[in-house]
Amino acid sequence: MQFKKFLSLVLLAGLAGCAALPSSGPTGKQIRQSAIDPESGVSIRLVEVQTGADLPYSTTDTNAIHLPDIAPPPTDRVGPGDVLDIHIYEAGVTLFVGGAGNSAGSPGVQMQTLPPSRVDDEGNIVIPYGGKLHVAGRTVGEVETMVQQALTSLSQNPQVLITLSQAITNSVIISGEVARPGRLVLQTNRETLSDVIALAGGYRGNAKDLTLRVVRGDQNMDLRVNDLTDNPQLDVRAHPGDRLMLINNPRTFSVLGGSGRSEQLPFARTSVSLAEAIATAGGSNPAMGDPAAVFLLRYVKNAQGGEEPVVYHMNMMKTEGYFLAQRFAMQDRDVLYFGNATANQPSKVIQLISQLFLPIITVTSAVQTMQNSRQSP
Repeated sequence: MQFKKFLSLVLLAGLAGCAALPSSGPTGKQIRQSAIDPESGVSIRLVEVQTGADLPYSTTDTNAIHLPDIAPPPTDRVGPGDVLDIHIYEAGVTLFVGGAGNSAGSPGVQMQTLPPSRVDDEGNIVIPYGGKLHVAGRTVGEVETMVQQALTSLSQNPQVLITLSQAITNSVIISGEVARPGRLVLQTNRETLSDVIALAGGYRGNAKDLTLRVVRGDQNMDLRVNDLTDNPQLDVRAHPGDRLMLINNPRTFSVLGGSGRSEQLPFARTSVSLAEAIATAGGSNPAMGDPAAVFLLRYVKNAQGGEEPVVYHMNMMKTEGYFLAQRFAMQDRDVLYFGNATANQPSKVIQLISQLFLPIITVTSAVQTMQNSRQSP
């Protein structure tokens, strides 16, 4: 009799603790209620995904679509840092004479090679007897004309030939996850962003995990390397002065709630659908999850240019939910939440009672067996 009383007390204690049963998160009803009436006062938009019209627009994770495809400038445009080799040909009475003068192969024609001329930070070079010339922004041919005009009154029909020995203006800087980072001269000024990566020896790592950051003037734009192949419109021409950096930046999504696991998972491919993400996460756990309460949480840009939190609800107990999930594109940093099932709480109670009473039942059974053995003749 005393044992039965003790057993009743333990049972009541176990039932009293049912309200504190372990849970992996709120139920689907609690998620919807907190989105509609948030305690924090932050407005959260709840979208019940029931038809294709409820699906979010498929957008890339980059603003590189706004990167303009600028018409290529001349490949021989001169700017600060460039080094020019200047050759001056003179006939008759020459201005530049001496041991450094060389015959150009014609009677009475002398050729003089000036020391390499570096374009200074203000865009100027200095020509002996010709003075300081502002050459920044000019082509090599235009600079030849400028030098010739500066020497015309001092020399008899001077002819000028200039070559770029070091091209700084017509180059880009590429760094990060490439085989040969450094300065790369654009030979045609029609090289695209993917061309520059190839000319730098190609990328290192997996293309789906790489972000290309392009700094052009005061603009800073990111795009995925795989997007250059998937969307050729993004693969615009590189522009002299661009700074490119390849960054290892895998796209991931987080899994929480009644899936039985809480972790961050990488994208298996460039594009991942919600159906694939659910499968990767293992789906809703039969012991705790509710397939009718699958939620995706993300920040979405609004009409004012800011961001608002949005909760998308999918009912995977309906057939159309699986078709809609195939057309629902995942984005970087999405949160996939599986709601806990309220109906599964009684099973947790049974498991708790079983864990509490199994040792007692085992001991009682052993004591009863010993008493029976003593009473038997």
